[in-house]
Amino acid sequence: MTSDQNPQIERDADEPGRIRLSGRWTLHTALQSAEVLREVPEGLTAIDATGIEQLDSAGVLQVLRVAHRADLGQDALQFREEHQALVCTIEEVADDRPKAKRDFGVLAALERLGRSMHATGQNIVALASFLGESLVKGARLLKEPRRFRLTATVHQMEQVGLDAVPLVALLSYLVGAVIAFLGSTILRDFGAEIYVVELVNIAFLREFAVLLTAIVLAGRTASAFTAQIGAMKAREEIDAMKTLGLDPMDLLVLPRIVALLITLPLLTFIAMVAGLAGGITVGAFDLDIPPQMYIARMYDTMEVRNMLVGLSKAPVFALVIGLIGCLEGLKVEGTAQSVGERTTSSVVQAISLVIILDAFAALWFMQMGW
Repeated sequence: MTSDQNPQIERDADEPGRIRLSGRWTLHTALQSAEVLREVPEGLTAIDATGIEQLDSAGVLQVLRVAHRADLGQDALQFREEHQALVCTIEEVADDRPKAKRDFGVLAALERLGRSMHATGQNIVALASFLGESLVKGARLLKEPRRFRLTATVHQMEQVGLDAVPLVALLSYLVGAVIAFLGSTILRDFGAEIYVVELVNIAFLREFAVLLTAIVLAGRTASAFTAQIGAMKAREEIDAMKTLGLDPMDLLVLPRIVALLITLPLLTFIAMVAGLAGGITVGAFDLDIPPQMYIARMYDTMEVRNMLVGLSKAPVFALVIGLIGCLEGLKVEGTAQSVGERTTSSVVQAISLVIILDAFAALWFMQMGW
């Protein structure tokens, strides 16, 4: 390559802030171009690239990068007519947006807090609106029973309830054993190990059974609902349902909510039995309390109202989990990333709201003397 074909730069004699480019600005001369561009003067006002004989995408990017650093507009760049199409194409695909700078000041923190609170408020309003829509569509089923999808509901009951029985029973059994063991460790110092029976009874009948079951289903079922509905939303199947005159609420949402409303109380009862069985196991092998004696003590001290308090919270938790799982699935925007984000959001929201509602319910029942 001759010297006159190498990338060259020279300053305009009449206008010091203007530079003229000449030679070949291609991928083969990229290193030489980079060296030449280091001589760009301060206070650059215009770039004349009409003297460039051969230009490719690498050369265009180098010139545009210099122009961007100098904050030059489109009118400050000049290219040959035959190079304009390439320059326009590169400008469209080049991402020259400045990197976002994160401000760690107090005002920025308050701004992020405000945005988070606003987003939380919007989620609450959306959930309340979705609850109202679900209640209206559910009341419509009473008037038009033919809209109810029995097959879909039974299928969801199998996935939500029957398939979750081993996991719920195992976790409840182990947690019941842990509670009995920890309680015995404290009560042994006072010679009151027999009161472990009451501890396990009250803890599981009122709180732990329904809370463990709801948390398991919030992580297992809410995520499944969001992923299933979100995948259908991404494949535009929900839009196809609407085009055919079908209501997605009847087909997708109500069967899942009804399945949860039926299966969560049943799973809660199974969790109660498993938790009590864990307490019996610890009593027999660690506290030297025979199973017959443990069961007799449990029979004498167990109160039905404790079980009713626990079971009364199950439908509320089922409604919360079902609504959040389905709502987040319907919010999917059509990409795989959106499905993942909404699935994570549904699990976090469902678990958080279940724990918050359980805390308020526990305080309310305590104040009511129940």
